[in-house]
Amino acid sequence: MEPYRILLAEDHILFRELIKKCLEEIPNLEVVGEVGDGLQLLESIKVLKPHMIILDIGMPVMSGIEAARVIKKDYPRIKILLLTMYNSKDHLKHALEAKVDGYLLKENAFKDLITAIEMIRRDKLYISNIMSQRMVDFVVNESWSETVETGVLSAREKEVLKFFAQGRSCKEIGELLSISHYTVRNHITRIKMKLSMKRDIDIVKYAMKKGFASFSIL
Repeated sequence: MEPYRILLAEDHILFRELIKKCLEEIPNLEVVGEVGDGLQLLESIKVLKPHMIILDIGMPVMSGIEAARVIKKDYPRIKILLLTMYNSKDHLKHALEAKVDGYLLKENAFKDLITAIEMIRRDKLYISNIMSQRMVDFVVNESWSETVETGVLSAREKEVLKFFAQGRSCKEIGELLSISHYTVRNHITRIKMKLSMKRDIDIVKYAMKKGFASFSIL
């Protein structure tokens, strides 16, 4: 019987190794590869042909949700278990819109990983318990849609958005804030998710409308 092939996509090497060790305990399962960013993941799929991808939501270069959208479009038969620290309903909403097969919180990863994989292999949707309750809240209260305010953004996200709205590149923003341009791109992705916007121009217009996009040159 052919082993069930899993590809790990996680940029934190230590955490990735711990997940790999946990997976090695599962019979008839093989970790066929490990990658550290979204673009490496897309390239590796062509060669490794995994049955399932365990995918970190906060990947550099391309976020886990962005990568999931591409994978599900090009390889709809590949299962995706999204691994994340985010327990907000907005993140879950975007993940489900990307058609992932599972949403596992990192805090529960080592306890629930095997269960999540087994359910997904049986073509069932797996969602961590706390997130399942938030889905119930959505059904009962129709509470997914909330008024979007700048308060949902962190202080760092507001800084990134301010400079982004000035037309600065991710590299320039990274230099101004002493962070990598990969981190800047991840912030921009999270801003879009929090504001339920898909295009760069939409968040720029939002920043200008809210009045915190200063155009002074530093």
